[in-house]
Amino acid sequence: MGRVTTALQELRGAQKSAKGVSLYSRFVNRPAGRYLAAGSYALGLTPNQVTLISAAFSFAAVAAVALAAPSWGLGIVVWAALAVGFAFDSADGQLARLRGGGSAAGEWLDHVVDAAKLTALHSCVLIAFYRFPEAYGTGSDGWLLVPLGFQFAAVVTFFGGLLTEKLKPKPAPGSVAAAPSTARAVALLPVDYGVFCLVFLLLGGGKLFVWAYAGLGVVATLFLLAFLAKWFRELSAVRR
Repeated sequence: MGRVTTALQELRGAQKSAKGVSLYSRFVNRPAGRYLAAGSYALGLTPNQVTLISAAFSFAAVAAVALAAPSWGLGIVVWAALAVGFAFDSADGQLARLRGGGSAAGEWLDHVVDAAKLTALHSCVLIAFYRFPEAYGTGSDGWLLVPLGFQFAAVVTFFGGLLTEKLKPKPAPGSVAAAPSTARAVALLPVDYGVFCLVFLLLGGGKLFVWAYAGLGVVATLFLLAFLAKWFRELSAVRR
């Protein structure tokens, strides 16, 4: 218990900047990840092992969406597994900082798992729409375009954000980071992965889930357009 307490104290002072992070990630996922990181540290786990635990929870939920008939009970299980997987996704980076820094291989593994998770999740929603059309009310083939469009928006946003961070110049040593904006943190809630996971609580609602999922897909597409314009404008000022 002493190791966990000590690790928690160290982690509180080693958090990444909250700039550009939604309220859910700042006040729910990161704190949950901090406790998981402290527990993992006490158990002697490595950051890569924590990444694989995150993947196990996430892909178990993804498989359940595609293979099991929708129900309210399934929705609770899928949401819980996705939320735990997301918390472990935060924990691996925190554990790496606690252990003195991560590795290039660890960062690579984390991003590959994230990309695979995003792609698989929307693919499995498409499979569910195809396998259970009566339950979801997705008898028309047009509904299969919804998860494809959502997947496109999610993957391009993920890759575009990563590439922008890599191409932007690093802050000068000793520079003071701007205080995180609460308004921005609230505005980002609709495209926070943790908030997105909540939609799976509606799996038992059939068409209710479909419309909620499609609505989030539209929001994700609009945010993507805004992000692309912002990122291009920021990088236009960078000379290489």
